Amino acid sequence: MNVLLVYAHPEPTSLNGTLKAFTVEHLQRAGHTVQVSDLHAMQWKAQIDADDHPGRDPSVPFHASLDSRDAFRTGRQSADIAAEQEKLRWADAVILQFPLWWFSMPAILKGWVDRVYAYGFAYGVGEHSDQHWGDRYGEGAMSGKRAMLVVTTGGWESHYGPRGINGPIDDVLFPIQHGILFYPGFDVLPAHVIYRSSRIDEASLPGVLEGLGARLDGLASDPVIAYRRQNGGDYLIPALSLRPELAEGEAGLGVHLAL
Repeated sequence: MNVLLVYAHPEPTSLNGTLKAFTVEHLQRAGHTVQVSDLHAMQWKAQIDADDHPGRDPSVPFHASLDSRDAFRTGRQSADIAAEQEKLRWADAVILQFPLWWFSMPAILKGWVDRVYAYGFAYGVGEHSDQHWGDRYGEGAMSGKRAMLVVTTGGWESHYGPRGINGPIDDVLFPIQHGILFYPGFDVLPAHVIYRSSRIDEASLPGVLEGLGARLDGLASDPVIAYRRQNGGDYLIPALSLRPELAEGEAGLGVHLAL
């Protein structure tokens, strides 16, 4: 497989740096081809702005989505955006690796999504009708590709358990897994979460790496999260609400799983 690792941590000697190096070596040893987008090393520009559309008319007010659409359509995107899009086209699987900071991904990784997921590339594609509301949530440019999060967090696993104070980890990561990965068509594997990251030492690190290695070995074959496809018949269009006879009487994020 071709695997793209998008990595967001500023310190190469950190636990995340160790996990990144292990991931690349482990995948390559298994015969996969790996590219790494190390966002801090690349000095990735996080903010989306008019500079992302070289040659645009400066007299026209900047509009993030419309400028993104026009730049993508005309082939006038900034070079760093186009290069990351080409990596996504190349990849069979994508791993986003990051520390969980304030219940989300670091700003530099969110900026990668904001800029690389251009209008016409990752969203705003497909017909809109009474039967089909765009190619998204199970369809789109990333269809047929797999994706997985590798996340470190300082909190205990129980803090992110079903009754944990931080909320269930699947709910915390839902906007990323369902909204950023499943939306443009990725088949999303359950996240690999490493808890109590600050407590990992030389004695516990081998076990952590062994667990990560097992997940990497299943990148091509492990079952993916059974999200409901938007255009598969489970949702009313154009309301995009789950049909009332499905998960009857239930609400919340879990209803979007086809169990």
